[in-house]
Amino acid sequence: MTSADNLAWLQATGRRYLIGTPRGEIRKWSRQVAETKDWQEIRDGVEAKLCRGPDGQETFLLCRSAERRLNEQAMHERFQTRIEARLGSLQRRLEKARSQKDRGPLERQIGRILEKNSRAAGRYLVTLVEDLSLPSRLRLTWFVRTAWDDWARYSEGAYVLRTNITDWTPASLWTTYVQLTEAEAAFRIQKSELSLRPVWHQKAERVEAHILVCFLAYVMWKTLEQWQRRAGLGSSPRTVLDELHRIQSTDVVVPAADGSHRELQIRCVTRPDREQATLLDRLGLTLPERLRPPASLKM
Repeated sequence: MTSADNLAWLQATGRRYLIGTPRGEIRKWSRQVAETKDWQEIRDGVEAKLCRGPDGQETFLLCRSAERRLNEQAMHERFQTRIEARLGSLQRRLEKARSQKDRGPLERQIGRILEKNSRAAGRYLVTLVEDLSLPSRLRLTWFVRTAWDDWARYSEGAYVLRTNITDWTPASLWTTYVQLTEAEAAFRIQKSELSLRPVWHQKAERVEAHILVCFLAYVMWKTLEQWQRRAGLGSSPRTVLDELHRIQSTDVVVPAADGSHRELQIRCVTRPDREQATLLDRLGLTLPERLRPPASLKM
C-alpha cells in the first residue's frame, strides 16, 4: 500500500487514504520526535503530533505509545543480551585457540550474529584487531554507539501514519487507523485462527454462502472476545481456545445384556481439569455431560 505508484494512483483518482508507514520513516522526522512541544494526548498512554508533508498535500501523524515503548525496550534488551553473549563466546574461543585464525570465517560469524538480532545490531561496532600475544593473532572487540542509544530513547514506541486528509484532528486520524487495523485483523483471523481459506467459487450463491460462513465464524470469535473482557480475562480468544481445545467428546459403547450383538453408544464430554473448570466458570459456561441422546441402537 505504501509504494510510490499506489499512493500516486490514490491521489490521482481523488481517493482518501490513511496508512501506516515502514519503520524507517520515523527517522525522517527525528527532529520532531525529539521535540517536546506540540504533542497531544489522544488517549491514555498514547500521544500524537501532526506534521505537514513537504508538498503540503499530505499529513503525517507521529504517534507514541507507552505500551509499545515498553514492548520495544524489552525486545531491544533481549537482542542486546543475545548479541553480547555470542560475541563474548566468540572472543573466548579466540583467546583459547592454539593456532592462527583466518579473518574470513570469523567475520562471517559476526555477520550472522548481527543478522539474527538485527533490531539491535546497529548499536554495536564490532572489529577484529591484531593481537600478537594470542595464538589466534586476533582479538574481538566491540563498542556501543551512544548515538544509537540516544535515538532508541526517543523512537521506542513511536510510529508514523500517512494520509492525504488534511482537516481531521490527531484523535480522529488515530481512532480511524485503529479501526482499520481491527478490520485487517478480522481478515487474518479468518485465514489463521478460523482456518477459513479463500476459495475461488464459480457461482454467486456459493460466494454468498462462503461469506455467510465467514461472517458467522467471526461473530462467534468476537462474542468469545466480549465474554473474556467482561470476565476480566483479556481480549484474546486464541488463549481461551488453546486452553480448552483439550476438552473432547468420547463415545462410550455398552454391549446389550441380552446376549445379542447390539451395542448402546453414548457420546459424553470429558471432564475439564481444574484450570479449564476455572476458566469456564469465569466465562459463565457450563459443559453438558452428553452432547445428545443416541438416536438408535447400533448393530
